Amino acid sequence: KGRDLMSMQPHQVISQGVARTFQNLELFSTMTVMDNLLVGQHSRLPYNILQAVFRLPKASDQEKTGIIRALEVLEFLGLSVYRDTPAAALPYGIKKRVELARALVSRPDLLLLDEPAAGLTNEEVSGLAGVIRDVRDGQGVTVLLVEHQMNLVMEVSDRVCVLDFGRKIAEGPPAQVRKDPAVVQTYLGSSGAST
Repeated sequence: KGRDLMSMQPHQVISQGVARTFQNLELFSTMTVMDNLLVGQHSRLPYNILQAVFRLPKASDQEKTGIIRALEVLEFLGLSVYRDTPAAALPYGIKKRVELARALVSRPDLLLLDEPAAGLTNEEVSGLAGVIRDVRDGQGVTVLLVEHQMNLVMEVSDRVCVLDFGRKIAEGPPAQVRKDPAVVQTYLGSSGAST
């Protein structure tokens, strides 16, 4: 949209349609999954603290809308069963998915995923690939993925930019990047060109 986000506060960035997940989980461990999602919408709600404290109609209506959105995202990500579970009681892979859900409740146009596969099992990474595609294709969200698991990157990306110690060594469609000699040598190994 042509706006400089670097000088903005996090709530201002979210109001511009940008949401993100963190490599290191940033969930509120004592709060339920549902409450974590509701917090994720806070900066997008169009009412002030007084309206919320006094439960004025505008705040009450927006709160209901927020709950409905959170329930939709829980369903979309297969997390409904965890709705009332404290985040601390969840397995790591589910916590990662809750973090993604919290980002999605704000209805972003751009979703930044920082190492979403870090610490996940192969099965969880496979499921994550499907979720990323569903977010991109089903919800029309642009996804920017920072990830070291090249198989995941190649599977879900339309365009890939590969860095080696902060220096760009390749950029282009996955099929092209996968065959780039510098990428093969640095990340994929000698068998990477054929996989």
